[in-house]
Amino acid sequence: MKFIDRLERKIGRYAVPNLTIYLIAGQSFFYLMYMTGKLDRMATYFSAELFLSGEWWRIFTIPFDPPQSSLIFTLIAWYFFYMLGSTLEEHWGAFRYNAYLVLGCLITFASSFLIPAYPVSNAFLAGSVFLAFATLFPEFQILLFFVLPVRIKWLALLTWLGYAYQCIIGGWPSRVMVLAAIANYLIFFANDIYLNLRHGKRQLTKKVGGLQFREKELVHKCTTCGITEKTHPDMDFRYCPKCNGQYGYCRDHIFSHEHKK
Repeated sequence: MKFIDRLERKIGRYAVPNLTIYLIAGQSFFYLMYMTGKLDRMATYFSAELFLSGEWWRIFTIPFDPPQSSLIFTLIAWYFFYMLGSTLEEHWGAFRYNAYLVLGCLITFASSFLIPAYPVSNAFLAGSVFLAFATLFPEFQILLFFVLPVRIKWLALLTWLGYAYQCIIGGWPSRVMVLAAIANYLIFFANDIYLNLRHGKRQLTKKVGGLQFREKELVHKCTTCGITEKTHPDMDFRYCPKCNGQYGYCRDHIFSHEHKK
């Protein structure tokens, strides 16, 4: 993305390195506060309605909204997020990784105004991080349930299917949040998707052209009766040297046809 490249040259020095660690640390703090009853679970949610009522500080808490699950699954989620986020930062650089997350938050904020009373979390933002990793490293293998080896591209496919299901079956709040997560992903990977589709189309065209050429080259057809070596595999076919052009005939018509002039 040329725009991101220009921004990086201008303000890249302000990027926050190891951002994933800070996010997990913030989420750990709020998770502890929720577990001990010091804070209400809604404290880190964001909604346009609450924002417009004066709770502007929720803009800064949503990135630190922890997972809503038991401690063991929360620890697994944090470990997974650290692995994905740190790898993306190493691959992209700190600034581009920061921009990806900030853009996702901004899109989430903007989307919440379409459903102002609905509280939104960062769950779909984390999903966009997963999709980015799966796109860049599709053959990466993880142990599902610490036992079953699975390539991450298949988990990404399940994620896309899950998003599609929520868009079709879910209510408008779910649809808006899914589209927000997809928008963040598409903005960063639109050029890659376009190039892949273009390359795939070229490969398909070459393959179809090659098949047509081979079929044209290998299949012999009688100019008189129209049978081919596929319809009559036991038939012999010959080209007539007296015809003006490449005209083939079966053995029943090679000597009895009218020559093409």
